Amino acid sequence: MHIPGRTGYRTPPRAGETRRYLAVGLDCYLCLVTAGLLARPHVDTASPSGDVALLLGPVLALSFLNQVVLTALVGAGAGKLIMGIRVVSLPDGGRPGPGQLVRRWLHGLCWLPLQPWYGLRAHLARTGDGHGPAARGCEEGDPYAEPYADPAGVRQVRRSDLAAHRRAAAGRAAGRVV
Repeated sequence: MHIPGRTGYRTPPRAGETRRYLAVGLDCYLCLVTAGLLARPHVDTASPSGDVALLLGPVLALSFLNQVVLTALVGAGAGKLIMGIRVVSLPDGGRPGPGQLVRRWLHGLCWLPLQPWYGLRAHLARTGDGHGPAARGCEEGDPYAEPYADPAGVRQVRRSDLAAHRRAAAGRAAGRVV
């Protein structure tokens, strides 16, 4: 999708926030349930501190397989596939490379557990009138602002938007106006 006056904007719009958060929730749920099922036979023989390690290893491995390997193969992890989201590389809208996916996975491992801290910090930073500072990078009035730009250079888009974008790009390449 090309927006007049915005050079380099060649990817479909970002998927909605609710859809993305539901996909993350599904990914977490599926990962934890699968890791729990894999660790269950060994829980009785492990010490309490060993239980954490017994669960942490499979969680990290399954998370990597879902977020990096599955996304490299089919364009999205399990939760995103269920929610109709695909992960594309910026700015061209193609498949992200392995390096981008590993950076995205590592960023997610750091970002997700820190969300309660960020929420608490934002709550404490609010003034008495209930208004706190604007989210970093979120400019009011700019409909194309990327308030939460992905540091790995990828974007989550709806599958239907990506298909329409690719049809339009194929039409432009063939010299037709779509």
